[in-house]
Amino acid sequence: MKSFYIVTNPDKQGAAKTEAEIRDYLRARGARCLVQSWGKLQGGRYTDPAQVPEDTDCVITIGGDGTLIQAARDLAGRQIPFIGVNRGHLGYLTQVNSDQELGEMLDALLEDRYQLEARMMLAGQVLREGHVIFQDIALNEIVISRKDALKPLHFRILVNGEFLNNYTADGIIFATPTGSTAYNLSAGGPIIAPGAKMMVLTPICSHALNARSIVLPAEDAITIQVSEEGHMAAFDGNLADEVQEGDQIVIRRSSLETVLVQLKQVSFLQNLSNKMVGV
Repeated sequence: MKSFYIVTNPDKQGAAKTEAEIRDYLRARGARCLVQSWGKLQGGRYTDPAQVPEDTDCVITIGGDGTLIQAARDLAGRQIPFIGVNRGHLGYLTQVNSDQELGEMLDALLEDRYQLEARMMLAGQVLREGHVIFQDIALNEIVISRKDALKPLHFRILVNGEFLNNYTADGIIFATPTGSTAYNLSAGGPIIAPGAKMMVLTPICSHALNARSIVLPAEDAITIQVSEEGHMAAFDGNLADEVQEGDQIVIRRSSLETVLVQLKQVSFLQNLSNKMVGV
């Protein structure tokens, strides 16, 4: 790799210092390294795809998992590999945590000592009277939750047009394998190996004793029928327009993927164990 683009979250402690170190290290070794100015753009983006050169070999994010996820959403479809430097809290996606690891990471990138791993994404549409009023993608999860506090929601779920179940809960999570270690895990859902091609449905604080997570094939199309007001849809934490009574939300596997750079020869289970111990 010889061409890099840095996306930095300045709200993270030490992020600006890390950005300067990476930029100077790469440029001193003859690589091209561009740095973006962080700020919210039109459409909820933070990274402008037009500012990222077509021949960029790698995007380096500095922050936490949220910084990497936001950049991946902003640049979806470009097929540029991502690698994250953690300057946040617990990070399952970011690989580099210490200053010592930073130099090792940059040398590995410059010397092409890495592997690439494609992660599936979800695509969601909000339909009103048969028309799409909102659509977006997610690397981690799409969450349907309540607008008002202390009000349970009712969901009717269909899979490929076939009735699955009615849920009464505070919300419901539709997660990718990547997102299985995020909100889904906190809600009691299962952990799924990141390379798997499937999605998991997990109710949030279900009002039924027999409500459990359900793992579905990636090819399935899920439809959520909304029968009352007060629902909100969030794509990796980014809110869509308010969902109204009678709307339908359709979720399926996106044709887009996020490509992550993998440096360490550490299995998913070992990495998971390391993160859990550090909690």
